[in-house]
Amino acid sequence: MAQRLHLVFGGELVDPSSNRFKDVDAIDLVGMYPDYASAHAAWKDAAQRTVDDAHTRYFIAHIHRLRDEERETSPTEELG
Repeated sequence: MAQRLHLVFGGELVDPSSNRFKDVDAIDLVGMYPDYASAHAAWKDAAQRTVDDAHTRYFIAHIHRLRDEERETSPTEELG
């Protein structure tokens, strides 16, 4: 079975209605997780710590979707 990696990250946004970070260097990298359930638990913990800050958001990135295992090369491999 293929690994389903998920990255949890977040930080202060320029505007709460956008997904643009105010300072990319200050992004909080919570961690990489082997499944959605553990990533969701980490996301929930980080989001609850910052619940009073309307400009701070946390996200779950589905890293496993960056690779298409059915293709000979994925788009990210073509860049290298």
